[in-house]
Amino acid sequence: MDTTISIGNKGKGVRSDCSVTLTLTNKNGIDLQIDSKVKSLFGKQIEQLARQILAFYEIENAILLVEDSGALPFVMAARIEAAVRKLITTEKEFLLPMLEQNLYQTVRERNRFSRLYLPGNTPSLMINAGIHHPDGIILDLEDAVAPDKKYEASFVVRNALRNLDFYGTERMVRINQVPRGLEDLDYIVPQNVNLILVPKCESASQIHQVNERIETIKVKHGIKGNIWLMPIIESALGVIRSYDIATAAPNVVAMAIGLEDYTADLGTKRTNEGNESFFARSQVVNACRAAGIQPIDSVFSDVGDMEGLKNNVLRSKSLGFDGMGCIHPRQIKVIHDNFAPETDEIEKAKKIVNAFFEATERGLGVVSLGTKMIDPPVVKRAQRTIDVAIKTGKLKQNWREEEHVS
Repeated sequence: MDTTISIGNKGKGVRSDCSVTLTLTNKNGIDLQIDSKVKSLFGKQIEQLARQILAFYEIENAILLVEDSGALPFVMAARIEAAVRKLITTEKEFLLPMLEQNLYQTVRERNRFSRLYLPGNTPSLMINAGIHHPDGIILDLEDAVAPDKKYEASFVVRNALRNLDFYGTERMVRINQVPRGLEDLDYIVPQNVNLILVPKCESASQIHQVNERIETIKVKHGIKGNIWLMPIIESALGVIRSYDIATAAPNVVAMAIGLEDYTADLGTKRTNEGNESFFARSQVVNACRAAGIQPIDSVFSDVGDMEGLKNNVLRSKSLGFDGMGCIHPRQIKVIHDNFAPETDEIEKAKKIVNAFFEATERGLGVVSLGTKMIDPPVVKRAQRTIDVAIKTGKLKQNWREEEHVS
């Protein structure tokens, strides 16, 4: 059995993080060593937190080296706890208090134009992410975390959900591919996560497995409220089964496509034009629309090409997507600006919705605009445009009353 373990990150360029090396011994009590540039200011707090965690796990004899690069308490606690639980067998969890502002839930129907991916084992990228106001922040436990770091990343993500201010954005976690990802749920479900992304999804049964595990955890912890799911389609098989996946459960609110893995599965190269993924993206959009959920496009990987990103968003929007992923905060504004309805779209939608209300008020069974008949799906799409315009501030909530008065 191992008696020494090292957890965390250190070295040049590492910030807002720490590395801990824990050795269990048979005697001599706790030997705590702190190496930190801020030791003179925060040394006592670091020592207090470390001793509190060791005492919580009833460790009386150990050598603990903390090499600190400006880690916040929730990060340091995650690193120390992960080290402890690598060396001992226990069901206990050391949990810092949940921030009151993290107790919110999100609704099924909300803007999901942007979702910002953040590596689950890189705390420095998480700390101020909320100030950029993406629609969702994804703490990623899958592709962004090296295989030998996934265990410790689970503690960082768990603690971030409890102690990091997300400024009201939707708090998302991408778990690992099922079945490995089922273990991730134990760490995140009790922490009021709003939405879980299920990567490389290829069947409805994977969604069922995730929900079964979620329900077991919710019962165990007495958790109420919804936890939404967003499957990610990343293979040819997933594309073919996309409608079954989209309709697998009531808490599936959106479905995304991941084009890097999809094009790799096809054995082709991903291009900005997207001809190689046109079928798959259209299939996902149609599956989502048929299921009544949001279709979400893949990320645009060139963070320096804003014009390319804009063109990509416009192509995505033209295919029917409601949003896309992003990997850098500078992409958020471009995504929001170009997924939001344009002025001509809003004006057309207003005319259609006005015509519908006027026909309804007059008791007419047919809606017309000028000489054209308007079908219910057209009215529904127009109302969706109006709703998005209101949510993005491009249209006032009481726009019909104001136009009637004028």
